[in-house]
Amino acid sequence: MQELLLAMWKAVPAFRGGSLPSTFVYRVAHNTAMTWRRTRRNYFRKVEQYEMLMPAVNAMSQPDLTTALLDEVYAAIRELPPLDRSLMLLSLDGVSYQQMAVIHGISESNVGVRLSRARQDLTLTLKGTHHES
Repeated sequence: MQELLLAMWKAVPAFRGGSLPSTFVYRVAHNTAMTWRRTRRNYFRKVEQYEMLMPAVNAMSQPDLTTALLDEVYAAIRELPPLDRSLMLLSLDGVSYQQMAVIHGISESNVGVRLSRARQDLTLTLKGTHHES
């Protein structure tokens, strides 16, 4: 959060008003997140190692069904390619196709196509997960 706020503080002078302020904020947040992800790949590896070392703790906390389903959905979203993942999360935040197009520098129709395909991929992934369970 601190990195995001610092990035916003640094980026404000570059805002020319050519788009909605919320679009500008999403663009800065997206770029900051992608930079963070590229520079901190080890963080995710450490989280996985921690989860493997702590099965007893994970077993003790029995999440309700809704939480378990949400965890499955977000796990499937994390498997999407970066652009599709970002579009899916923006869509879940209620961001319009037009704003998503501006944030990512692609056309609105491309946003729609990518989201449609990402949703199909998620559906297949989640159906596969439930058949295995």
